[in-house]
Amino acid sequence: MRILALETTDKTGGVAALDDSNLLLELTLDQSQRSAQSLAPGMRQLLENVGWQTAQVELVAVSIGPGSFTGLRVGVTAAKVFAYAIGAEALGIDTLETIAANAGDAVVRPGSTVSVVMDAQRGEVVVQSFARRTDGWFEPAGPQELLDADAWLARLASDAIVTGPGLLRLADRLPQGVVALDQELWRPRAAMVGRLAARHYAEGRRDDLWKLVPRYYRRSAAEEKWDARVTPT
Repeated sequence: MRILALETTDKTGGVAALDDSNLLLELTLDQSQRSAQSLAPGMRQLLENVGWQTAQVELVAVSIGPGSFTGLRVGVTAAKVFAYAIGAEALGIDTLETIAANAGDAVVRPGSTVSVVMDAQRGEVVVQSFARRTDGWFEPAGPQELLDADAWLARLASDAIVTGPGLLRLADRLPQGVVALDQELWRPRAAMVGRLAARHYAEGRRDDLWKLVPRYYRRSAAEEKWDARVTPT
């Protein structure tokens, strides 16, 4: 199966082409531009470099968050429009799961858990724990949570293993004994989005193209202000 994978959760986005779970090529989007400007040219360059026609793509995999509003909207919209235009299927991949999957070679003991943390701004983080399966993949070991960064740091066990882009601000505040994975593993990558999509698809998972939506850190500021408004009586 030819898979086109898109990752636009953060400022450093990427695109990848895979044949099933075999990576053919991964490109980093132009970091001097916003995803809205760089994604389409990146997709076009990727397909040209691997020699695919657009109609040959069979599955479009895309990060659906949690993440920033603009990046996720751009990525999910592009995935849906592209898939609809060529008649391909689309699969949304959780960003925290993508980051956890990066730890496959670093956390090798089955049952070991890794805590993934993303910076949600306003002094808050989105976190979730994942446990390593016997086949090397990671599965959720708890719910996704939005909480104060201080609260997350305070509850970390002394032997915890942590990863994720939230560590860019928090690594120097980790409690003694907590192990942070190498920084190169902290960010989600398009290649891993594609590999996870290949696995989920092979296991029978399917997404409804029309119901595929991003998952943000929180509701937008406009929505929060709207809910907090004082309604005249």
